[in-house]
Amino acid sequence: MSRAERERQQLRDALLASGAMAPDWVQAYDAVPRALFLPEVMWPAVDGRHPAVVKGDDPQEWERWAARDVSIVTQWDDGRHAGTEPGDRPSSSSSMPGAVFAMFADLSVVDGARVLEVGTGTGWCAALLSARLGEANVVSVEVDAAVADAARKALAAAGWHPEVVTGDGLLGWPERAPYDRVLVTAGVRQVPQAWIDQMRPGGVLVMPWGTRYSGQDAIVRLVVDGDGSASGRFTGLVRFMQLRSQRPAWSAKDYLSGGGWPADTRESETAVAASSILPGDLYSPVPFVMGLLVPDCAHSYGRDKDGTPVLWLYGLADRSWAAVYFYGDTTRWASQVYQGGPRSLWDEVEAAHRWWSEQGRPGHEEFGLTVTADGRQQVWLGEPSALVPQAVTVR
Repeated sequence: MSRAERERQQLRDALLASGAMAPDWVQAYDAVPRALFLPEVMWPAVDGRHPAVVKGDDPQEWERWAARDVSIVTQWDDGRHAGTEPGDRPSSSSSMPGAVFAMFADLSVVDGARVLEVGTGTGWCAALLSARLGEANVVSVEVDAAVADAARKALAAAGWHPEVVTGDGLLGWPERAPYDRVLVTAGVRQVPQAWIDQMRPGGVLVMPWGTRYSGQDAIVRLVVDGDGSASGRFTGLVRFMQLRSQRPAWSAKDYLSGGGWPADTRESETAVAASSILPGDLYSPVPFVMGLLVPDCAHSYGRDKDGTPVLWLYGLADRSWAAVYFYGDTTRWASQVYQGGPRSLWDEVEAAHRWWSEQGRPGHEEFGLTVTADGRQQVWLGEPSALVPQAVTVR
């Protein structure tokens, strides 16, 4: 047994032990090595970086990365990128196995279930679904023709032949409907009605869902009702590439230009600590909750030249903006706030944070989502009748 095979078995055992992989997926995992679906040049995610791993340079190192529980970028800049250096925007990837099998667990497949996958990517998930359910029960839709073609070739080389469609996944694939399950492998901001309409009542839709506030998503498991609606709870925080037609189109350069603050800048202070508003890691619920309560707003964060943490807020429906400098020393304990434009975005975020604190700082798993028959998205806390406010009152 090679070292890569041992590491692959160790990953399987770790996924089982953590509960990410359900036992009924072990046979599919063993039958479908992830390495068969990865390109010669790939970029695993390592501490916020994407170092290039080239199979021709070090085959063993390449195999070891294929067997690790990390996400791997397989395409940059919608295919316009060339070379081994990372591009500007990752546009296709192989999701980390832990996230894949956690979504499979939420999907709750049964023998003979018909599944639509939105976002073929490398083809690995389509192969796993084929191994578990039979390839005749699997159809996968991919918007990028080059990615779809590469996935078909990888699937065929591995001995699997599910239907792979090149097209807009937002439309589903009505030719094979109705489906028992729909699995979406890209971040969603607005759920298309087509996915629900193409499912049988009682069917399960699993997808990463989020707001425009950040790139953070939460996996949601929706059960389809006979009236054309779907509802269910969030199960885990993740970060997926967004559906291409729903990707953010704003740029920070559109908001402020030149040196210094504009003449109409409003200045204030806040006692909110950086640790309570800036996400310390992927599993912080703060960006997720802020996005629910502060509509049409995006954020970024970093540090200024002195190392002071800075939160930036951008209004997506106008040119409102805010910058918050979180000072931590005893002489400047109150953080400095600068805001401009029609909205006072920091005041809204501060009010959202206060609402969240008043609710007991609930985690993502206490929230749920309902998509009504007329397409409205309603987020709730605890139970479907307890709707989360779409905006909070600024005091």
